[in-house]
Amino acid sequence: MKPGDKVVMNDNYHVSEANKGKVWTVASEPWDCCGTMVVKLEGKSGGYAVDGLTLVEEG
Repeated sequence: MKPGDKVVMNDNYHVSEANKGKVWTVASEPWDCCGTMVVKLEGKSGGYAVDGLTLVEEG
């Protein structure tokens, strides 16, 4: 996962109805936060767990 990738939130964690199916753009390289790899998503504060995201195939 790298900056510019398009992702959606998967069912590994609770996802609000507003965010289900929403395509996010990754805004940072992954980093370790207390043993969990997270990334910054454009328009969302804080980090989001990488294993809670699924890459969207473009094209």
